Amino acid sequence: MTAVATRLARRMTRTIARYGLIGRGDRVLVAVSGGKDSYTLLDLLWRARAKAPFPFDLVAVHLDQGQPGYDGRPLFDWLADSEIPHEIVREDTYSVVRRVTPEGGTYCAACSRLRRGVLYTTAERLGCNKIALGHHRDDALETLLLNLFYGGRLAAMPASYRTGDGRFDVIRPLIECAEADIAAYARERRFPILPCTLCGSQENLARKRMKELLSNLEADHPVVREVMATALRNVQPRHLLDPRWIEREDVDVLSRAATPQADGASPRRLRIVE
Repeated sequence: MTAVATRLARRMTRTIARYGLIGRGDRVLVAVSGGKDSYTLLDLLWRARAKAPFPFDLVAVHLDQGQPGYDGRPLFDWLADSEIPHEIVREDTYSVVRRVTPEGGTYCAACSRLRRGVLYTTAERLGCNKIALGHHRDDALETLLLNLFYGGRLAAMPASYRTGDGRFDVIRPLIECAEADIAAYARERRFPILPCTLCGSQENLARKRMKELLSNLEADHPVVREVMATALRNVQPRHLLDPRWIEREDVDVLSRAATPQADGASPRRLRIVE
């Protein structure tokens, strides 16, 4: 294996172990869009499966969204040659996304929501209990900045989460891997990348501005992305201003005077949310 391949494989397996993303007997649906990230995820997971200390199954699923000019044959041929179990699902979400997105709006939210719905339905039909997505470290950092600057909250992307209906765990094995390494690996492996005419066609997205901001910071601080990723694992809640994360034995005097307690009632205590 090349240096970049070894680095990605080690980071991915470390992430899987750190967050318990895959276990014995899991059946994992790997969402393959045809982009560099999902190709890399599928390729590395398939290689890791052969060396894993416990058995688990993988099935690759690609959604044909009905985009104009779409040609999935390069991906289909690659999947066939890889001998990885796979399925192609055809659902015209493209037309729906274009219809429901306001003029000048971005496609990402509607497109993601519709794709997730198709993946959940497919995962249930295929007997999968986990769905693997190709989000990487840079996606998490850009999401952190978007939430900070535009959403008024501190939030990035978790390594895994349970769907609202409790049916599946959505996992991100590449969440600690650098996008630059993934791009280099995709070039090495010569993955046949499929173009996207939805999100990939919009050049002025806020997420792209966050990517540019990180690149500008990196010019002066070459390891800024790695430092920020470390910060996501080193949260100091008592140094933030969210009262839900503050532990106090009593309320302060001014608050008590402004909101007197009922007879015999004890002051409200705020506990750290785990």
